[in-house]
Amino acid sequence: MPRSLLRELVRRRVPEYVGIYLAAGWGLLEFTDWATNHFDWTLPVTDYVVGAWLLCLPVVIYAAWSGGGAAAATRRARKAKRGTRSVAVLPFANLCDSPDYEFLSDGLTEEIINALTRIEGLNVVSRTSAFSYKGKNEDVRKIGRELNVEAVLEGSVQAVGNRLRVTTQLVDVAGGFHLWSERFDREMEDVFAIEDEIAENVMRALRIFLREDERRALAKLPTSNVRAYEYYLRGRQFFHQSRRKSLEFAREMFRRAIGADPEYALAYAGVANASALIHMYYPTSEGNLEQADEASLKALQLDPELADAHAARGFALSMLKRFDEAEQEFRTAIGLNPKLFEARYFYARTCFQQGKLQQAAQLFDAASQVREDYQSAFFAAQSHEAVGNKDEAEARYLRALRVAEEHMELNPDDPRAATMRAVALCRLGRQEEGLHWAQQALAIDPHDAGVRYNVACLYALEGEADKAIDCLEEAIGVGFGNRGWIEQDPDLASLRDHPRYHALLERM
Repeated sequence: MPRSLLRELVRRRVPEYVGIYLAAGWGLLEFTDWATNHFDWTLPVTDYVVGAWLLCLPVVIYAAWSGGGAAAATRRARKAKRGTRSVAVLPFANLCDSPDYEFLSDGLTEEIINALTRIEGLNVVSRTSAFSYKGKNEDVRKIGRELNVEAVLEGSVQAVGNRLRVTTQLVDVAGGFHLWSERFDREMEDVFAIEDEIAENVMRALRIFLREDERRALAKLPTSNVRAYEYYLRGRQFFHQSRRKSLEFAREMFRRAIGADPEYALAYAGVANASALIHMYYPTSEGNLEQADEASLKALQLDPELADAHAARGFALSMLKRFDEAEQEFRTAIGLNPKLFEARYFYARTCFQQGKLQQAAQLFDAASQVREDYQSAFFAAQSHEAVGNKDEAEARYLRALRVAEEHMELNPDDPRAATMRAVALCRLGRQEEGLHWAQQALAIDPHDAGVRYNVACLYALEGEADKAIDCLEEAIGVGFGNRGWIEQDPDLASLRDHPRYHALLERM
């Protein structure tokens, strides 16, 4: 018998099953002999039993081979799963008297997600997927099954004066029982300790052991000033909205955080990223590039080991067109924190702007794996399409559409998401729906340059060259000026030979 066949028989436990069958058959024969003698049977019962026993043996062998293969696959899956645990952190409920404290409950949720994401051996559901359940009163086990995780962490936040109450519970999805629960009644200054304790208790409940460097990273406080932290969380809340006004509000909040704590490196990185994004989308505004440059340098000066600082520095350098230095900073950031979304996303945008579309596609894919963000999913689809990966592009447009739809359930007034939703629909052959969402985006914010630009892309995809260029001119007129992106964007490919397109580039 070939060794490979023998190994496969053993792996599928065929000898074990056949052995059990033979042993059971031998026992049945012994009982038959006893019964025949005891009851004086004259029929050849033993012969019938032996015949049936031998006839069923091939069936048992076949069943053992087939069933053993499925069982072996299940055992492998279980063994692999034991090496990696999974959890979803649902948005904490805001039980404060004022909805203005939403930044605190959302911010606390996001900080816990970020802390858990850095732990090796733990898969954490992305912020986008988790926040799609915000405000929905659904069974935790049902949510866990939909998100395909072992456990779900949920909680609530209540602040009264300087007192903070955080209630949490970690629920096993399969059994529905509590793995861990606790109520924290502390001073507001203890918010950082609460975050660390929640993260550590989640890992302890899931039996995940921290490496020493992971333990140090969790224990490291970005700031000890609660007021600065509150401003930073408010800034992050605005930053996620990606509109000009929200980016300006985010930058102002980050600046206030710096005012409360001048040593707050994360806040400087926030100022740098907000300024760089404003410059990217609205380069006619003055001073943004200089602010991105100065703030990113300050963040690195304050904390050279902070991945966010290196990512912010890389983004600022890419805006300064110092691409080699930018790529080095992005690689350093990824090395320090492989699960930092901004590092991979801004690195991907830098590659896209340089025309390195294959590398951009890989990086956008990687960013989408770190966080389900509609922009990274959309640009991944664009990049794959630009290099001719049609099947991959279609799959990613489908994903981008789903993520944009989930995002707009929570943010129905986000025109950027509406335009990317529109383009994705058109790329998937659903033109009527796509044009509808393009009009919705213009209605939400008719003066946003990014919205005008994305609608121009939509018209270009539909073969409406003059309408597309009209929209491009309007976008440039209200502030869009990223010529490099226009030149590389595959959605504008149909305009490349149009004389108005070349004249427009010349004017830029």
